[in-house]
Amino acid sequence: MSLTTSPTAPAPASAHPDDPHYVTRMGWLRAAILGANDGIISVGALIVGVAAANPGREAILIAGSAGLVAGALSMALGEYVSVSSQSDTERADIAREGAALRDMPEQELHELAAIYESRGMAPGTALQAAREVTEHDALGAHLRDELGLSEATAPNPLQAAVASAATFSIAAALPLLAAVLSPASAVIPTVLVAVLLALALLGALGAWAGGARPGRAVLRVVAGGILAMTITAGVGWLSGVAV
Repeated sequence: MSLTTSPTAPAPASAHPDDPHYVTRMGWLRAAILGANDGIISVGALIVGVAAANPGREAILIAGSAGLVAGALSMALGEYVSVSSQSDTERADIAREGAALRDMPEQELHELAAIYESRGMAPGTALQAAREVTEHDALGAHLRDELGLSEATAPNPLQAAVASAATFSIAAALPLLAAVLSPASAVIPTVLVAVLLALALLGALGAWAGGARPGRAVLRVVAGGILAMTITAGVGWLSGVAV
């Protein structure tokens, strides 16, 4: 969804054109991390839970493969639907703001001035700034300063769906591959090690891509994975049937 309302306006100069802000990655990075994390944990936990119930090796691999396919499709559809809902909500707000600017331009001008004043501008300066940005791009100014919408954070349903499904599939393949390559008697420990290593790598990569420190991110995803795997293995062991 585009929030640009003045296509002829020149693009603002950047102080660091070769080093864009990390916020521009939010749309696909959130979906990618969510998909990868879900792929590692859900398929890994599914394999461990089924293996703990003591079925045959073939059943373990079938369960893991089915979990990968079903999970990737579910993630893609879920991301597309949820992000589309966000996009629809933003479009509705944009339409309402456009109607208000058309029907009540003076009130909207003073509302914008009040926003600038609340951020530290003197009343006269705030009103003058509001007049200038209104003359340049009234709707764009209200979308940014009143609603907090911008091009950098605009939702993209298809991008989110593709990113989530792709990373889910790639990440889910890791515990499945570990189960395939491990001896039949060591499926659970092999998959557990593969999952923890994959989660640690995911946390580090996510932190790097988002410009954050890796320590907390790695700890967060690894701790969540351990909890999920422990609970699922316990369910499989107690039930004695495929989970």
